[in-house]
Amino acid sequence: MTFMKVAAIGLASALMATSAFAADVTIRLAHLNPEDPFQSHSGTMAAVFKSLVESNSNGAIEVQLFPNGQLGKDNEVIDQVRSGLVESTISSSGGMAQHYPLVGVFDIPFAFPNIGVASQVMTKESSFGEKFVGDLEAKTGLKVLGLIDSGGFFAFTNSKKPIASVEDMEGMRIRTMTLPTHEAIISSLGGQPTPLPWAEVYTALQTGVADGQMNPVPIIAFAKFDEVQKYLSITNHVITPYIWTMNPDFYEGLSDEHKTLVNWAAEVATESGRAMSRVIEASEKGLPLLAEKMEVNVVPPAEQAKFAAAAQPAVRTLIEEQYGAEGIEMLDALLASIEEEKAAY
Repeated sequence: MTFMKVAAIGLASALMATSAFAADVTIRLAHLNPEDPFQSHSGTMAAVFKSLVESNSNGAIEVQLFPNGQLGKDNEVIDQVRSGLVESTISSSGGMAQHYPLVGVFDIPFAFPNIGVASQVMTKESSFGEKFVGDLEAKTGLKVLGLIDSGGFFAFTNSKKPIASVEDMEGMRIRTMTLPTHEAIISSLGGQPTPLPWAEVYTALQTGVADGQMNPVPIIAFAKFDEVQKYLSITNHVITPYIWTMNPDFYEGLSDEHKTLVNWAAEVATESGRAMSRVIEASEKGLPLLAEKMEVNVVPPAEQAKFAAAAQPAVRTLIEEQYGAEGIEMLDALLASIEEEKAAY
């Protein structure tokens, strides 16, 4: 099924009414972001999944949604899924890193040339995606339902000045996820990494605990960082995954028919989320909205190359030091997959 066809089916299905029959099975699905499917890709994914599963199971399966981190921090909810307290969650790489550190290989800066290549690589069905998902499932015991980017390429925001060169990063306190690779990126550029959980970011920016942060445009927009940040610098320096997992015992306890439905609905929902991120980026909900309140600058390719020259070796060294030959092998497999997709364009 083509990307656009899957996305169209998913977005249309989100508007369908669900069955009124009593459910035999309940799936509790948690994620960090707003419930509104037009604000975040995980909101889209959850809404589409709920609609498809409930309507196509004739009400036999109920999907209960827990957005906005209602059930706890990202890594805590993954713990709940692993233990069976919650059936499923859509997690950031920061949360997953505490359960599967090799997710950090995605953080090699400026590895992806464009969103098209990123979308082809960062999926369960790609050659690298199959390798990555297989290793994650083997090491965590989780069932992976979907692999998607976190909403687009990361940009920097801050309250001090535009970031137009590596020199502008000097001494700037930048909030990162609790990912050693993200901390290495900021340190290599001369900044001061400030790792904080998602729930604390807005207040940290508001109070000056952190000068800035880095995230994709859709996340910057729905988090309302334009209220506490003055500058938005488009660097496109990294793109990270969101990983959708399910408790494996729960999944195996489903009937074959319901497994097929869950797999299909998750696939459609994931592609719908991917499409929604692109819509948000380009629409009045994304960059145009932020530009009304923030000073926006785009870092040119020549300066991006200087960022890459400083940050790429630091991240590769960290991966080798922390994860050894296994980490380098996984990183090189990712880079090879990127090169394959680049050649196809």
